[in-house]
Amino acid sequence: MAGPSGDRTGGTLAFVESPVQLLNVLEWAHLDALRASAAAHTGREPHTDGPDGGPPPGPVVDPPRLVADLTVVVLSPTDPMTRGQLRRMSELARGEGMRVRWEEARGGATAPLRTIGGLAAELRRARRIVIGDPFSRYVQLLLTITRAEDLVVVDDGTATMEFIAQLARGERLVRWHRRGGRTGARDLVLAPFASSARRRLTPSDGRTVEVFSSMPVEPPPGVTVTANAFAWTRARFGPPRITRSADLVGTSLVETGVVDPDRYLEAVADLARTHHATRYFAHRRESADKLHRLATETGLEIVRPDLPLELIARRGPIGRTILSFPSTVVHTLPLALAGTGVEVAVCDIDPAWLTEHASPRAQGFLSGVTGTARDVHRLQSVRTV
Repeated sequence: MAGPSGDRTGGTLAFVESPVQLLNVLEWAHLDALRASAAAHTGREPHTDGPDGGPPPGPVVDPPRLVADLTVVVLSPTDPMTRGQLRRMSELARGEGMRVRWEEARGGATAPLRTIGGLAAELRRARRIVIGDPFSRYVQLLLTITRAEDLVVVDDGTATMEFIAQLARGERLVRWHRRGGRTGARDLVLAPFASSARRRLTPSDGRTVEVFSSMPVEPPPGVTVTANAFAWTRARFGPPRITRSADLVGTSLVETGVVDPDRYLEAVADLARTHHATRYFAHRRESADKLHRLATETGLEIVRPDLPLELIARRGPIGRTILSFPSTVVHTLPLALAGTGVEVAVCDIDPAWLTEHASPRAQGFLSGVTGTARDVHRLQSVRTV
């Protein structure tokens, strides 16, 4: 599956580990192509007078081919659902003219050394590095090799909010649902790489840092934030056919140990009854056992999307109302579906749903995800017993 490696000196290397990260690299490349085209023809950046400073949500004119010197490196995970979505996203990226290099980065004990060794020369040559997950240990290792002067961080969902907050406070980079847990031996071994990555993601006289995000973030000094309004998605897909029913979006909060599975099931069942939902779009990390139980006890049709939900919804058909718990989609779907009339509604997480193992920051973080979402209808948390 490996594509051309791309050996242009001073080019751009993008590292992705999830379908959403690759989608957002496509969105960033779309905007970067527009910026380059506008600068070449007029000497000015394109207008950004839409939501959050992004392009307006109306019709989108097809841009020139995406950046010619961009190579996307897929650091493939082992999870079958994620791999399947990444392969579909890779096909879309190649269709846009991108070079995509598929790395079996976790295919055995020697895979990391083999992958990093094979990328070292390109990392040293690259002028610009684009990453989707600054919390990734893999990415942190790769950042210690690069000499790139320009770094771009594209959204990896709501984790971007926590990354910006930790960067501003000068803290070590730790995923929000892991904060408060014990530091293991592996964490201690990799701590120097995390510290080095944080320094490299901090702007300096010789290095720029851009965050390309649809999340509400307050950047620290020197970090440039560029709004992601899902212009590429809207240009390529839809508008969708709208059904009369509601659709429910799943979450992996049970799998990450944040929410109790029984409480989650009761909440889903109540939302489905109240809002006449018929389909449940599963998160790629949801377990098969949990999904089987949901289907059996709620009657919902379980849908395993083969692409990120923003693309699935934009292609349609999609429900007139989309119900979600606090997650990335309460920020992204209103942008991807702008002008379609689809309503996105978010249900708060009741503190009683949290497990005893949940991070002390869990409730505050999830409330922040909901409270900062724009153009969504906020539902009260479902009371379960």
